[in-house]
Amino acid sequence: MQSEQTITNPNPWARYRPSAETPWNRRRVVHLHRRAGFAATADEIERDLNDGPEASVDRFLQSLSRMRGVPADFEQIAVILADAAVASRDISRLKAAWLYRMLFSPDPLAERLTLLWHNHFATSNLKVDEPGTMRRQNDIFRECGRGPFGELLRRVVHDPALLVFLDAPANRKEHPNENLARELMELFSLGVGNFSEADVKEAARALTGWTVSQSGEFREVAERHDDSEKTILGRTGKWRGDDLVEMLLEHPATATRLAKRLCEMFLGEDAVATATRPPRPPLPKGGSDVGSPVQELAAGLREHSLDIGWGVETILRSELFFSEANLGRRIVGPAEFVVGAVRMLEQFDPPPGTLVLAEWVARLGQDLFYPPNVFGWPGDRSWITPRSMVGRTNFATAIVRGSLGGRTEPLDVFALLHKHGRNGTLDDTISFCGDVILGGPLSGSLQEQLKMLRELAKGNDADTARRIVAMVLASPEAQVA
Repeated sequence: MQSEQTITNPNPWARYRPSAETPWNRRRVVHLHRRAGFAATADEIERDLNDGPEASVDRFLQSLSRMRGVPADFEQIAVILADAAVASRDISRLKAAWLYRMLFSPDPLAERLTLLWHNHFATSNLKVDEPGTMRRQNDIFRECGRGPFGELLRRVVHDPALLVFLDAPANRKEHPNENLARELMELFSLGVGNFSEADVKEAARALTGWTVSQSGEFREVAERHDDSEKTILGRTGKWRGDDLVEMLLEHPATATRLAKRLCEMFLGEDAVATATRPPRPPLPKGGSDVGSPVQELAAGLREHSLDIGWGVETILRSELFFSEANLGRRIVGPAEFVVGAVRMLEQFDPPPGTLVLAEWVARLGQDLFYPPNVFGWPGDRSWITPRSMVGRTNFATAIVRGSLGGRTEPLDVFALLHKHGRNGTLDDTISFCGDVILGGPLSGSLQEQLKMLRELAKGNDADTARRIVAMVLASPEAQVA
């Protein structure tokens, strides 16, 4: 695995152009689908391989990336499932409704961004205890997740789920509660090191009076608000909560925080860190990342009014996104792993039970609507533990055996191969797994394991083919994208 990639173009976010060094190949197609969506079917990979990177990225941005497994009445079914979960006050059913969207939405990028914002504005139903309120927050992430960040932030800070979770109703002028103010500055906008404790205290005073009504709606109570002067981030005035939000949106550190979030999602733990380029003159209030790809992206976000859609498109079309340093360098999260396996193996008709899939996602460490704390899931390397790897192996076995609810028959590997014009042999099974799951040839160690498995098999039997698929799905190579 290459440990360092030098970006010689003066613009680290220059558009990716296939070349002899960085060809448009199956590996990069699979990379795009696993980072921007939830993996791809074999025919989606072939289509994009033939059409090139521009058309392939266009499809993600235009909600057209999926060829298979999108019901004609998708949106109607998705709403019915969520409505039923809210009516029953069953958070498990709400998780299942979201898994349905991840699996079948024509816009997988929207669901990936919904996951991102669920982690960014980490709110747990453990404290909120109201599926309807959690559902409304989830819808905000989906509706505003790739528009201007200002619209998203304004909606979320008025959202009852977040307000209850961060004790906003307890924040009154007589006894300011700093929870919302601190997380609003530290986690949602500026980031650590860009504000003082005095700023937090003053921001809490600006937010006094924000609460949730008995009917579950945002409410601002004038009698509870501290209307005296406050000094926040060097500015003095009779600031209210909405004034504070506007200050945070105007502060250059917010763009840097957003750029880092997007890079964590699409570039993984260290692709930006290992991408080097000559230093540039400092940007105004640029912080420690001046001249880095992150800071360049932050500058662009400021120029584009913090438009998340612009940031996402810039990354997905960039040389850095498709660089060797960024391939196979991000560990796949539980939801991505589970949903991706279903899609790669085309388990659509009938699909596995989404209630069961949600349980598996939780079992692997990502209990939707229950992030572990205000910081969300740390992600990347934290997803991989001895226990979680056993869990991923068990899931891979369950999906090929047809024991995920909804589907009662084992995976017919040879039928899947024939569907895509391949012969029903174990060699073709291995080749198919490499092409669809890994985007290329299997590693030497994985080939050795499969060789041992085949030596124990009797001919081209279906059970051995399933065991091959499960082994590849559970392999270390399949846990990174």
